[in-house]
Formats: sequence, structure tokens, C-alpha cells
Amino acid sequence: MNWRSERIWIELITGSRKTSNFCWAFILLLGSLGFLLVGMSSYLGRNLISLFPSKEIIFFPQGIVMSFYGIAGLFISSYLWCTIFLNIGSGYDLFDRKEGIVRIFRWGFPGKNRRILLRFLIKDIQSIRIELKKGIYTRPVLYLEIRGQGPVPITRTDENFTPREMEEKTAELAYFLGVPIEVF
Repeated sequence: MNWRSERIWIELITGSRKTSNFCWAFILLLGSLGFLLVGMSSYLGRNLISLFPSKEIIFFPQGIVMSFYGIAGLFISSYLWCTIFLNIGSGYDLFDRKEGIVRIFRWGFPGKNRRILLRFLIKDIQSIRIELKKGIYTRPVLYLEIRGQGPVPITRTDENFTPREMEEKTAELAYFLGVPIEVF
């Protein structure tokens, strides 16, 4: 949900609470529990999971490896569930022409830096920069070039904008802030 008026532009940023993260965390939890149960059933000599007879899986080395993968998967799954619960990366971008201030707020991990807030004046913005991140999946990233601070990214790297959508967003924001556009 975004909101815009003549003087204020607010963009809400979704964090870790995305459907794909829920799916991966759930799949990883179920898979790691399966590995752990197979490892435990090979250790105990009983069938805790009816799909695999425990006598076919020897505890050393297959059962130990299965248990290790199960425990490692549980740690990774718990990390994903914690980031989803805390909604890491969520926040907002606020551009206020009335006060001449830009605020970028994000939620981080618990601790003294849980709340990440960047504030700077609109008059300190030199330009808006689009940079294409190369790799397997080329994606555009939008930066604010701030005098004395360098570039500040304002789009998430996992947002799936088409180049046309990114150009439109960049042009609208540059017009709103009254700054030029740079392309790298």
C-alpha cells in the first residue's frame, strides 16, 4: 500500500512476511523433521515413519547423517520462522516536500539496532540512480545519491519490477523530489 499527495509520498515496504518465505519455512520444517525421525528410527531400531523400514538404514553412517541434516534443517527453519515473526526488513520510505525531509525506516533484528531510521534533507539528494545488478537474474535497483553519504538503496533486491515499471517509478520519484536521474 502506497500513499501520495502533492507534498508527501509514503511507500510501505513488505518485509519477511511473504508467501514464498512461509512456504519455504514450512517445507524446510517438515523435511528436517522427516530426516530427524528417520535418523532416530535407525538408532532405536523401530519404525517411527512407516515409509522406511528402520532395518534398511544403518545408524552408522546413514542414521547419523540423516540426524545431522534433520538438526541443521531445524536450525535453518527456526531462523526463517523468527524472521517471519519479527517481519525483518519491513518499514516505509517517506518523502516529505513540505518539511524537506526524507525518512527511510526498516525493522532489523532484535538488539540495540532493531529500528533502522535514516533521515536526510531533500536538498542533499544529488540524484536518483538506477543500477542494473548483473547475475543469473538481472534486476534494477534504485538508489538515492546523498551528498556526503553516498548511495542509499530504496528498493529491495527481491522486488520483481520490470524495467518499464522501474523507469516509471524512478521518473515519478525524480519529478516529485526535483532531482535528476542517473543510469549505471
